[in-house]
Amino acid sequence: MAKNKLNKNWLHDHINDPYVKLAQKEGYRARAVYKLKEIDEDEKLIKPGQIIVDLGATPGSWSQYVRNKLSGARGGGITGTIIALDMLLMAPIADVHFIQGDFREEDVLRKLEEVLQGKKVDLVLSDMAPNLSGIAIADAARVEDIIDLAIDFTQHHVKPSGALLVKCFNGSGYQHIVEKFRQEFKTVVQKKPKASRDKSSEVFLLGKGLKNPL
Repeated sequence: MAKNKLNKNWLHDHINDPYVKLAQKEGYRARAVYKLKEIDEDEKLIKPGQIIVDLGATPGSWSQYVRNKLSGARGGGITGTIIALDMLLMAPIADVHFIQGDFREEDVLRKLEEVLQGKKVDLVLSDMAPNLSGIAIADAARVEDIIDLAIDFTQHHVKPSGALLVKCFNGSGYQHIVEKFRQEFKTVVQKKPKASRDKSSEVFLLGKGLKNPL
């Protein structure tokens, strides 16, 4: 009974969420787009001509936003390259290269390299998050594992001057993740966008300028 009530409360909040309504109005696939939008507007991350990788991209609202930022005249293409990766299928987005699969696997990395054609990436975006169990220690380890993967990907594929933006959670293990970022990036910024729900411990970490590129 309690679970049904919880689901009804979530559905009520979701339907009446102003960011959900705005996403529907503006044609975005998820309200998460406004988290990226606010961070981008504050930090001036996304610029025409860049090569940008969106890890854990499905359903695709972040890739949609990036596509709009890199687009030229209405009806034209984009200036730059967008590569979206996810283990889940994503509906096509114009001018976005989608690769389905685990980016740790050789086949997926080979497809990525084919798109990059020897070029390095300017920005990696990661809205990835594990399924949380409610057990603090286990969940912290899962979150840290995903962020470690994003950092490793960035070290191998991003320009020394590039950046990584990841989602994590303020709780057990969070300060350890912040310290990892400080070890790997010259500048580290913590962001809590207005579009993040008040009840959520969600926070975003932005690292700029690689200290240890591979």
